[in-house]
Amino acid sequence: MISAYIDRLEGDLAVLLLGDEMRKVNFPVCFLPDEVGEGDYLKLDISYDKEATEQAEQEALDLLKE
Repeated sequence: MISAYIDRLEGDLAVLLLGDEMRKVNFPVCFLPDEVGEGDYLKLDISYDKEATEQAEQEALDLLKE
């Protein structure tokens, strides 16, 4: 789980500060919950989608065979 702080909103982007190091990243506002704003904290859970990856790889191989 990654902690993120919404530092500021700049148009369509939110400037998030991630983790203990407070690394700055730009993130599309449209993917944030409606009720959050500057000064709020978020919890981010990023995980690997093995099934979607394997499906995309298979689709790419099928296209190459054609």
